[in-house]
Amino acid sequence: MKKSLIATALVGLFTLSSAQAATIVGFKVGGDIWKTDTSGTLIDGNVNQSFDYSSETSGSVWVSFEHPVPLLPNIKIRENRLDSQASVNFTGADKVYNNLNNTDFVLYYELLDNDLVELDIGAAYKKMNGSTRVDYKGSLVANTDIDSGVVMGYVSGYASLPFFGLYGFADLMQGIDESGVYDYSAGLGWNFENTIVDTRFRLGYREFNFDVNNFSGTTQDTKFSGAFAGVELSF
Repeated sequence: MKKSLIATALVGLFTLSSAQAATIVGFKVGGDIWKTDTSGTLIDGNVNQSFDYSSETSGSVWVSFEHPVPLLPNIKIRENRLDSQASVNFTGADKVYNNLNNTDFVLYYELLDNDLVELDIGAAYKKMNGSTRVDYKGSLVANTDIDSGVVMGYVSGYASLPFFGLYGFADLMQGIDESGVYDYSAGLGWNFENTIVDTRFRLGYREFNFDVNNFSGTTQDTKFSGAFAGVELSF
């Protein structure tokens, strides 16, 4: 009898502990498919070249970790895949590939966090992992690795309608040491709550602007913009 009571108590304590951990420690994973239109210019030598980029399908995946420890920021890491290519007709080149893949490392605090409103604010480091390549008749003419980073401010907001599951959201990252670099998105979504995992479907518009001067060997003003669709799971 005593063993049965002890076992029941231990199971109860374990269940209570697990339930409390689920409410104070959280993980989020998500991904977006992004239909991007690309525009902009690129300096080739002393000539500012404008390109007619083709539309591409881009994407992002992310993971975040939230906890109750005071003063210690929450963490989000997001990988962004951004490729574009354009046909050109200047001397010695016929195609340009502009790869602006990057990874966001975000540290943020939750100023508001309830069922109706969420507001996060913090700082981010956008690490570029791309390159600019120029080809002529299938052969490499020039290649520049874009591998420096940008320090950015970060703000994220969320507001929902009670009982309907509909919500609106907006995220902004603005360059501090490179003011011509920003990355923002906004849209609407539907939240489906579950005892184990909450699922958020999202639709919106995103724009990433990369306007830099002699940044990691490149000078360009390139913009990726377009609609996206995605999903986020909260544990």
